[in-house]
Amino acid sequence: MSMIPSFFGNNRRGGNSFFDPFSLDVWDPFKDFPSASSFSQENSAIVNARVDWRESPEAHVFKADLPGLKKEEVKVEIEDDSVLKISGERHVEKEDKNDTWHRVERSSGQFTRKFRLPENVKMDQVKAAMENGVLTVTVPKAETKKADVKSIQISG
Repeated sequence: MSMIPSFFGNNRRGGNSFFDPFSLDVWDPFKDFPSASSFSQENSAIVNARVDWRESPEAHVFKADLPGLKKEEVKVEIEDDSVLKISGERHVEKEDKNDTWHRVERSSGQFTRKFRLPENVKMDQVKAAMENGVLTVTVPKAETKKADVKSIQISG
């Protein structure tokens, strides 16, 4: 494993680093170090929700793995007519004073992912659906106008 962090994330399909000009994720140089923050490394899975973004001829499709969350716990928003924001929160399970916990591996806390959308999308027709812990957000593309070509008569 390299000791030098990747500034642009890892493509989990190929393991290679790549640059995504539309992602608004910011590299955190301290993410692998223990900290006194409210989120520990064990509770970071939901904080770093994994999202796939694919583009088809008709739309941009985002799929986020959000296991155990209900659709009421997730928000999908468009900011400034150009940024898709997916956020939510998984609450900590209530403790019973009589219970003895042997292991806590499931994560809790808030997460937010933002993606800058290209200009050729229909912001007023965005749709979101949640099924089996997978959030699918579909952003339809606007038809791209073909350039009008007008012949100019050459005099002379």
